[in-house]
Amino acid sequence: MTLHSTLSDVRRITVTLPTTLLTRLDEHVPTRSRSRFIFQAIEERLAIEEQLTVLDETAGAWTDENHPDMKTDEDIDRWLTTLRASWGQAENVADG
Repeated sequence: MTLHSTLSDVRRITVTLPTTLLTRLDEHVPTRSRSRFIFQAIEERLAIEEQLTVLDETAGAWTDENHPDMKTDEDIDRWLTTLRASWGQAENVADG
C-alpha cells in the first residue's frame, strides 16, 4: 500500500515523541516528508509484527516426529536439491 493510494481515507493524529528522537528525525527527514517517512516506518514495523504473530501462532507445528526424513542437515540438503531440480523440470515442461 502506498501513501498516495490512501490519501482519500486519512486521519490526523497526535503523536508524542521523545525530544532526542524528534531531533534525529529533523536531522534526516525534511519537515514536509515526515508523514510519508512515518507512514513507511509504521508499515514496515507492522509487517514485522504481523510476521511475528504468525510465527507465534504456528510454533510447534513442525516436529521431528512428523517429519523423520528431515532430522539432519544432510536430510534437508537432499530435500532442497530434489526440490530445486524439480524447478528446472517444470520449466522444461512449460517450454516443451
